[in-house]
Amino acid sequence: MAVYAIGDVQGCYKSLRTLLDGLRFDPSADLLWFTGDLVNRGPDSLAALRFVKGLGDSALTVLGNHDLHLLAVAADADRRQGKLDTLQSVLDAPDADELLDWLRHLPLLHHAPELGYALVHAGLPPQWDLTQALERAQEVETVLRGDDHREFLQHMYGDQPDRWSDSLQGLDRLRFITNCLTRLRYCTADGTLCLHSKGPPGTQPEGQYPWFECPERRSADTRIIFGHWSTLGLRVRDNICALDTGCLWGGELTAMRLDGGGGIHQVMCPESVAPG
Repeated sequence: MAVYAIGDVQGCYKSLRTLLDGLRFDPSADLLWFTGDLVNRGPDSLAALRFVKGLGDSALTVLGNHDLHLLAVAADADRRQGKLDTLQSVLDAPDADELLDWLRHLPLLHHAPELGYALVHAGLPPQWDLTQALERAQEVETVLRGDDHREFLQHMYGDQPDRWSDSLQGLDRLRFITNCLTRLRYCTADGTLCLHSKGPPGTQPEGQYPWFECPERRSADTRIIFGHWSTLGLRVRDNICALDTGCLWGGELTAMRLDGGGGIHQVMCPESVAPG
C-alpha cells in the first residue's frame, strides 16, 4: 500500500486525475490524504467533490476554509458568493445534499501515529500541543455534524477573538479554533493570529512569524502536513510539510508519499486561472 498526501485541489479535477494517473494510484490498495480545499475558484468543484467522496475509505480529507465556505453558503440563503467563487455547480447538483452532508462530517485535524504525521489545512497556534489541538478540532467537528451546524456556519466568519484563552466559550471559542485550523498563516510570539498577512515569509509586518516558526511552539515535535498557503510553496523540512503549490494560480499540484521514502510528485495545472 502507498500513502500520498496531496495539496489543495480547489476544483482542478483534471489536474488531480493526471497526478493520480502518474502515481498509478490504486484505490483498492492505496490511500490519499487531502489537505482540504477540495472546492472553489477552480473549474470543476463538483467533479472534484464527487470523485474524492467516491473514493470512500481510500481517501482521507480535512476541511479547508473553502470547503467551510461552501457549507456556509448552502446553509444561509442570504449569504452571497464571492466574485471568484465557483460553487454554484455543487449547490445546483441533484446530489448536493449528499455531498454537503459528507463534507460536513469530515475532520478538521487528523493524526496517524503509525505514519508519524498529522494533517491540517492551515496550522496550529503555538499554545497548543497535538493532543490539545485534536481535542479542540473535535469540538468544532461535533457542532458541524450536529443539529446546530447552521447557526455555527452563519456566525463562523470573523477575525475575533484573535488569541486563545481556555475561558473562551460558545461561538467565540469555535470561531477561534476554526480560524487556526483553516485560515492561519502568521501569528505573533504570544499566539495572536494575524489573519490578513498572506504573502510569503519575509513580506509580513515586523513581529509576525509563520505559525510553524513561532518561538516555543508546543507542536514542534509533530510532523505536520498542511496546505492553504500557496505563496509559501513546497516546503518539507523541520517537521513541516507544506503542499499547497498554487495549482489554481498556475503552479503545480503536489503529492508527497508518506510511507517509504517521502518522494515528491507534481503535475503542472493547465486549468489554472490568473489571480484576480
